[in-house]
Amino acid sequence: MKEKEFLPYVRDRLGIEQLNPMQKKMMSMATETGDIMLLAPTGSGKTLAFMLPVMKLLKPSTGRVQCVIIAPSRELVIQIAGVAREIARDFRVTALYGGHSAEDEKNSLAVVPDIVVATPGRLLDHMRRNNVELLPCRLLVLDEFDKSLELGFEDEMRKIMERLKNVSRTILTSATRGVDLPAFLALKSMVTVDFSSGNADLRRRIRTHRIDADGKDKLETLLTLLNNLSEKSPIERTIVFVNHRESAERIYDFLRKRGVACVIYHGALDQQDREMAVRLFNNGSKPVMVATDLASRGLDIERVRYVVHYHQALTPEAYTHRNGRTARVDAEGDVFVLVGPDEDLKEFVDLDDTRHLDTSVRGDLGSSVSTLYISAGKREKMSRGDILGFLVKEGGVDASEVGKIDVFDHYSLVGVHGISAESLLDRIKDKKIKGEKRKISIK
Repeated sequence: MKEKEFLPYVRDRLGIEQLNPMQKKMMSMATETGDIMLLAPTGSGKTLAFMLPVMKLLKPSTGRVQCVIIAPSRELVIQIAGVAREIARDFRVTALYGGHSAEDEKNSLAVVPDIVVATPGRLLDHMRRNNVELLPCRLLVLDEFDKSLELGFEDEMRKIMERLKNVSRTILTSATRGVDLPAFLALKSMVTVDFSSGNADLRRRIRTHRIDADGKDKLETLLTLLNNLSEKSPIERTIVFVNHRESAERIYDFLRKRGVACVIYHGALDQQDREMAVRLFNNGSKPVMVATDLASRGLDIERVRYVVHYHQALTPEAYTHRNGRTARVDAEGDVFVLVGPDEDLKEFVDLDDTRHLDTSVRGDLGSSVSTLYISAGKREKMSRGDILGFLVKEGGVDASEVGKIDVFDHYSLVGVHGISAESLLDRIKDKKIKGEKRKISIK
C-alpha cells in the first residue's frame, strides 16, 4: 500500500499532524530486508511505528490473511486493532482475545481478514478449530514479546510459529533490552531500531516525590494526597498502583465511600468491567484509577497527570512502566511514592524531593462528567451518530455537551458534560433508539 493512501488517515483519524523520528525510521525500514527489533519506551507511539511499515507492505486484499499481530493482553489487542482500523481503511481487521465472545469472533472470521490482531491463547484456539488459516501470512508482529514470554505464552507462541511457515518479515517490539529470543522465532538478518533512550527524556519530564505515611496502612495518607492535588481545581487523571488485587479492592472501596470518582482495574475483573473502567477513566467521569501493574502497559490511557505508588514496584522494570503512564509525548507529570514508617525505599527509586501534605485541605475529588450506559452496540448496528442524534433529539442536549462515545460489541458508553445526568436519563429512559427501547443507566 502506498504512503499517500494511508498517511491522510494518520492525520485525520488519529489526529497526528507529524510523525515522530521513531515512526519515520520504522516507515523507512519497510523498503529494507530482514527482521526488525524495535526498542521503545511506553507512550512513545510504538503502535503506529510498527503499523506504518505493515501498511507499506500490505498488498491489495486477496481474501487471505496477510498480517498477524500478537500481543500479550486483551487491552493491547484492542488498542492495536483500533489504530489498525483507523489507518487500514481498505483492509479488514479482526481482533481475537479472551473474555470476548468466541462465537462473535468466529463469525467475524467468516469473511477472511487481512490483518489479525490477537492474544496468543485465543489465536491458537481459533487455529485448532480451523476458524482461521494462517499459512498465507507474510507479515508477523510480536508486540511486547518480552511480556508475552514473561506471562508464560512461550508454548502457545511456539505452536503458532509452527503454522506460520510463509512469514517473510517479522517485527518485534519491547520496552526493555536484553531479552533472550527463543530459537523458534527463526529470525533473519535482524536489525535493531533503538529508541529506548526515550526513557531518559521521560525522566526529565517527571518529578518524583516521596510521601511519608503516618502508619503502615496508607489509606488516609492517600486520601490526603488526593485532596492536596485537587485543592485548586478538580482532580486530574491519577493512577494509584498497588501490588495485589485484594489491595486494589480495599483502596477502591475506601475512596469510593469518601466521594472520590474512581474506578478499579485488575486481572480478576471480566472483560466488560475492564473495558468500562478504562473508558470511564479516559472520558473524565472517573478521574482516579486504582490498579495493579496490569494497567502499566498496553492500555490506551490518555493524559495521566499523576502516578501514585501506593505500594512500591517489585522490580525496576515495573517501576519504569508505571511511571510511563504519565508525561506521555511532550507532557509533564508527577510521581508520588508512599513510604510507610517501617519501609525502606527501593534502590531503583530516584527521588526529586519529599512532599509534606496539608491534612486540613479538602479538594474536589468528583467530576463534572457523567457516563450513560446503553445496552446496544456494534452487533445491534448502533453507531456514534445514532447515539448523538438520539441524545440531541430526545434528550434535548446540545451536541457540545456530549463527550466521548464508545461503541462496543453489545453496549455503548457516552460521556456527557456539565449537565444533570439524572434529568437527562428521565427524559430518555422510555424513548426508543433506532426503533427499539434499550436499557439506559448512569455508570
